[in-house]
Amino acid sequence: MVYQFKEHIPVIHESSFIHPQSAITGNVIIGKNVYIGPGAAIRGDFGKIIIEDGCNVQENCTIHMFPGVTVLLKENAHIGHGAIIHGATIGRNCMIGMNSVIMDNVILENECIVGALSFVKADQHIAARSLLVGNPAKIIREISDEMIDWKTEGTKVYQQLTEDMKKEWKACEPLREVTDQEVKSDLDYKTWNETKKKI
Repeated sequence: MVYQFKEHIPVIHESSFIHPQSAITGNVIIGKNVYIGPGAAIRGDFGKIIIEDGCNVQENCTIHMFPGVTVLLKENAHIGHGAIIHGATIGRNCMIGMNSVIMDNVILENECIVGALSFVKADQHIAARSLLVGNPAKIIREISDEMIDWKTEGTKVYQQLTEDMKKEWKACEPLREVTDQEVKSDLDYKTWNETKKKI
């Protein structure tokens, strides 16, 4: 659902998919071809949230801030299930792993990857192409071209999902018995462990 707060009404490009079980509140701008999953809370009440083109914010994510702060997700940022972004800037083509927390005034430069369940402490400025893991998160290495290509393909999966949901998603009554339905996809996307080169 989309909610006005005070004078602020969210601005959402028509090409984006906003699940009705998400909550988009107040001073929020969402660009083109963005996917917002069910349970996501994007709350622009104390400050502003800008989600640029091609981003995805998956199920049960929270985006918020302290008063007067702008949260920015730059183009093609990929926010995994259950992650929290609080008062941070997420660079272009970054990926935030599932259930990670990115704290206030963090700046992730472009093409960083934060591993699942990581905690990035406040006030850090992280160089481009850094791989961070842990609690507290530490930079463990620079990200290779190969890994960025894999991340970019993963984000394209969500950009395709955005289009597919707008065309083919609808509420329905459940079937009452199992049928021979098959899960079909035109996408051939594999996990990092399945695709990385063996050394």
